[in-house]
Amino acid sequence: MYYTWLDIFFWWLHVVVISFNLTGWIWNNTRRAHLIVVLLTVFSWLVLGFWYGFGYCFLTDWHWEVKRALGQQNLPNSFITYLINYQLGGTISVKVIDIATAVTFVAIVIISCYRNRDLVK
Repeated sequence: MYYTWLDIFFWWLHVVVISFNLTGWIWNNTRRAHLIVVLLTVFSWLVLGFWYGFGYCFLTDWHWEVKRALGQQNLPNSFITYLINYQLGGTISVKVIDIATAVTFVAIVIISCYRNRDLVK
């Protein structure tokens, strides 16, 4: 039961973080927090990714540990791939999802830096 609750918690946490990464730059009162979350994501994907594989997400790693404890196997490397192909029934290739995720995220990093340009003056 404990792992089931953790699985639900991590699913929602993923969705909230992804949604915030996509939209947090829009509102003035969330733009600084958005920049912090975006930079944490960059840190995970690139800095931790240097050791664990580029695109590594510590949140996904923790979530997959819970899912494996629940007996789930053959999980994709990405929560976004899991969400699209496993939960929504999509058949999009992992490569396409990874490229779309990277391109979208780079655009969001640029937007967030622009929206927070007063912080870097």
